[in-house]
Amino acid sequence: MSSDLIIDVTPSEIVIALQEKKKLVELSRERSGAKFAVGDIYLGKVKKIMPSLNAAFIDVGYDKDAFLHYLDMGPQFATLNKFLRIASSRKNKISSISRVHSEPDINKEGKVNELLKVGQKILVQVSKEPISTKGPRLTSEISIAGRNLVLIPFSDKVSVSQKIKTNEEKGRLKKLVQSIKPRKYGVIVRTVAEGKKVAELDQELRRLVDKWETIFHKLRRIHAPSLVIGEMDRTTALLRDIYHPEFNSIIVNDQSVCNELSDYIGSIQADKKKIVKYYKGRQPIFEHFGIEKQIKGSFGKTVSYKDGAYLIVEHTEAFHVIDVNSGNRAKAGLDQETNALDVNLAACDEIARQLRLRDMGGIIVIDFIDMHVSANRQKVYEHMREVMAADRTKHNILPLSKFCLMQITRQRVRPEENIETAESCPTCKGSGKIVPSVLFVDELDGKVKYILKDLAKKKLLLKVHPYVAAYLSKGFKSLQYKWLLKYMKWVKVEANNSYSFLEYHFYDENLEEIIL
Repeated sequence: MSSDLIIDVTPSEIVIALQEKKKLVELSRERSGAKFAVGDIYLGKVKKIMPSLNAAFIDVGYDKDAFLHYLDMGPQFATLNKFLRIASSRKNKISSISRVHSEPDINKEGKVNELLKVGQKILVQVSKEPISTKGPRLTSEISIAGRNLVLIPFSDKVSVSQKIKTNEEKGRLKKLVQSIKPRKYGVIVRTVAEGKKVAELDQELRRLVDKWETIFHKLRRIHAPSLVIGEMDRTTALLRDIYHPEFNSIIVNDQSVCNELSDYIGSIQADKKKIVKYYKGRQPIFEHFGIEKQIKGSFGKTVSYKDGAYLIVEHTEAFHVIDVNSGNRAKAGLDQETNALDVNLAACDEIARQLRLRDMGGIIVIDFIDMHVSANRQKVYEHMREVMAADRTKHNILPLSKFCLMQITRQRVRPEENIETAESCPTCKGSGKIVPSVLFVDELDGKVKYILKDLAKKKLLLKVHPYVAAYLSKGFKSLQYKWLLKYMKWVKVEANNSYSFLEYHFYDENLEEIIL
């Protein structure tokens, strides 16, 4: 499957858009200075112990205390705690965990107050980002992810991804990793490691071990709460997880980020370095590649998908609800049951895309169009499983009930992507009343006159909504042509899909906005 990654870099954030077959399927934002991302390792301090929940609240520097359950502490917690005491000591001369004597695994049926006390320092990793009013969720079972391998300190177990189909390849990878891994380290072999040679895996394993053992030096100097090891930025992390040789292009509008991604791709696959391209166009990158229009059409309450059929997406505190509607769609010659099946199968494709695009997590309830034949309900269930197979996030799909309701649970590790597509009126500012619309052109005309005559600007760029752009520029006697005759200067009109209907901005020859 052909895939393209479009990356918009701004001073405040990086927006990453993933397209498959020119269709937007994932959208994520990495805000500048973002903290408490999944994978970040913190030195925290126990703030409160809750025996009734068998959990503790940990201070990691966030506004709200983070949550750590006893079952998330991991079997090797005692060894990790011992490692923390040794590494924090100024007299420590140990530089590798292979020299740390392992402690017995903790009791699975134990209590949190047997292992923790208020004020105690603890090494934790973010497993779920802060969502709504909740602080981060933590784990003490530390892991460091690479592209092919996941390193788990204090464990000797080697596991291989179940998605690798052949037993021969699973056995080869397991023996290979067992022969190269250091003592006191466990490894999970990821799906993309299939067919990889020992040299490549050994190089990555050494890099992950070096990253972990930098903790020895950091823990002597820092005080709780502090960040110990940060996960790589989301752009590179996304590439690490989704990159495959069929990627067509990675296009980014920032030279430094472009160089960084190019180096990363080169380290994975040297001959694919050229797919990373720097975008130099004047038009906004999302506008140029049609991402902005897709965002406008894909987010919001109503989503159209095929021949008039549409989805209604509602978000509640407890779960998400998706209602499938056929609208005015009906194929001639098809009975009601067949038509319902056709609409429902098409809905599965769009719903699978919407879940990835919005990163919807928790419980999702889908109300499909009623089907009375059980075989048809089974077809919809199997098709949904098929199209959801590309989703990397853990999920579980239940068969349709006799009322044609489907339940899906999808892991939620970060806040849902929610974009407000409804536009506020730039004229009334939400009051509901505007000046007469016929005066809008007069307003533009007056400002063009002021800029070209009074400010004596040589060139002028006017950015407006596509409908307004068409009105200003179409036809021989267009307003744009009249401005040329009147001021002997050409006013360039550029359409921008991200603008609301009557929004407009003026720019000079240096592309600096003219504020009036």
